[in-house]
Amino acid sequence: MIDLRSDTVTQPSVGMRHAMAEAEVGDDVYGEDPTVNRLQDYAAELLGKESALLLPSGTMANLVAFLAQTHPGDTVILSEEAHPFRYERANLARVAGLMIHTIPDTLGKFTAKDVAERVVVEDDPHLSRTTLVSIENTTNRGGGACWEFYDVEAIAAVCRNNNMRLHCDGARIFNACIVTNVEAQYYARCCDTLSFCLSKGLGAPAGSILAGDKATLKRALDYRKMLGGGMRQSGVLAAAGLYALENHLDALEEDHRRARIFRRALEGEGLRFPLPSPTNILYIEVNNPERVTVALKQHGVRVCPHGTGRIRVVFHRDIDDHAMAQSIEVFKQIVC
Repeated sequence: MIDLRSDTVTQPSVGMRHAMAEAEVGDDVYGEDPTVNRLQDYAAELLGKESALLLPSGTMANLVAFLAQTHPGDTVILSEEAHPFRYERANLARVAGLMIHTIPDTLGKFTAKDVAERVVVEDDPHLSRTTLVSIENTTNRGGGACWEFYDVEAIAAVCRNNNMRLHCDGARIFNACIVTNVEAQYYARCCDTLSFCLSKGLGAPAGSILAGDKATLKRALDYRKMLGGGMRQSGVLAAAGLYALENHLDALEEDHRRARIFRRALEGEGLRFPLPSPTNILYIEVNNPERVTVALKQHGVRVCPHGTGRIRVVFHRDIDDHAMAQSIEVFKQIVC
């Protein structure tokens, strides 16, 4: 079965499994897991931040970032297509008690002007003040679209001028770095906090990193505990994350290359891809997503139906050139 549903289905590589088996561990709730500490130090240095924290998932990383930088009743600004708004079970409202002000854009991005037009900073008891802006890089629903550095820089300036914080849901930040040729530390420099997933294209079995200043990360640690995210001998997972950061980053470009080949081959057959798709995520327009998904699965290819009229395909490290070529032929047979 060729699984193109998401890059979350990746399996740990052989080297990663060895690193996990040999990991030195301790109790991380006491701060005593040496492998977790090495991963957090490595990630903080990679992003140019004072501190970093390992969390079980990207959803928890985003939530604790919001909790650590806001108060109940505050307003936060993010895209209408953003993962924390669409796919995190309304936790910003239910757990953090936040008002959400969304910005519409099919690519999941927005401008500094868009932010400035929505900011509420007046000291008025009738109003909810805006205290945080969140961006997603790359954007999931935007087909893997990337933020240009100057756009993030401009939004950061609006945040600073209005005493607001800026968070980056960088679940796939390293995919963006490859396309824009901007190192992650420069994106992170614009943001007060930045999170990224170890369990997507990087291939680790679980885990996400949240990075920022020490004071914010101390509050994030408190919220991680409150939400049940404290783990014990989690160096086994941290070893996988370390191995991924040290060995798997360069391979992300191969995912992008295969996605480009796949798209060009099927566009030549008449399929329509409605979004630019510069990285590893592709959306394809089809008449009946559920029926097409079932038919593809029957022929050995798994995809994700995505709303009315679309399916999603995501390339990842477990899809080699042979699997890519096979999937193209199956699509030609079933969809074209």
